[in-house]
Amino acid sequence: MGFKLPDGAKLFVAATLDVVVATTAVSNAAEAVAQVGGSADIDVGDIVIVSSPGWLKLNQRVARVKAFAAGAVTLEGINTSDIEQFPAGDGVGSLQKVLTWQRIPQVSSFDSSGGDQNFVTVEFLDDDQQHQVPTTKSPQTISITAADDPTSLHSAVLEAADAIGAIRPLRLALKGGSEIYYNGYVSYNPTPVLSKGNVMTTKASLALVSRPTRYES
Repeated sequence: MGFKLPDGAKLFVAATLDVVVATTAVSNAAEAVAQVGGSADIDVGDIVIVSSPGWLKLNQRVARVKAFAAGAVTLEGINTSDIEQFPAGDGVGSLQKVLTWQRIPQVSSFDSSGGDQNFVTVEFLDDDQQHQVPTTKSPQTISITAADDPTSLHSAVLEAADAIGAIRPLRLALKGGSEIYYNGYVSYNPTPVLSKGNVMTTKASLALVSRPTRYES
């Protein structure tokens, strides 16, 4: 039996991003390998945003660089071996490295909504029972409540991203070494919520544009 407590978790938002690096090919593999120019400033352990318009299940996903040699970037834990979901030759796009992260301190709640399975109801003339067939999943949003601190640097980072409707990665570092990466449109309301006898708080949210990526160490 395994379980984790959220106590001690730390939350970060991407503060600065590197230049976009084009990919010339992305392999179908248990761990996808993207080909980039040999002069690309990428190192093992870097966190990158993967753009792949032809592979929508990979597009805008956050990944960690497992290996980099001679322009070949191995994307840790990113399985693209299913050619029905990832048609061969269609994965090209770009990589963009996260340069710096800004911690969001004093987080009191971290909630997820959406992501529920949608179904279509099917029925036939010669059947007396309806059937449900899974289709898409509903949009997912991450909601963050943190103590109001206008002097904290995270407030400026979130407000700047909100002002331009930017997509930014989010890193949730859990106690014990595992990390979960999200990517989405940032919304931030710097106006504090006031409730007598309670800590003043502000709220931010991330409307996800891709599937989260989790690394256990």
